[in-house]
Amino acid sequence: MARDPEKSPMAFEEALAELESIVDTLEKGDLTLEQSLAAFERGVKLTRTCQKALDEAEQKVRILTEKSADAEPQPFQADE
Repeated sequence: MARDPEKSPMAFEEALAELESIVDTLEKGDLTLEQSLAAFERGVKLTRTCQKALDEAEQKVRILTEKSADAEPQPFQADE
């Protein structure tokens, strides 16, 4: 059974690979409506996980490239 990305952190690469697999499955069109909706819902959760990881990485890059030598990373607060 797949982990819930909102409850159990997963690596960006793992989430992206699963998301790509879901897209491939949905594109084939072999799923029932209920299966398609469940896969889509899972894909949305994985997309959010990937976006959060990318936002956090972007913030770290910004901090590391600032001119201040004593800058410290801060927890990312997404605008929602």
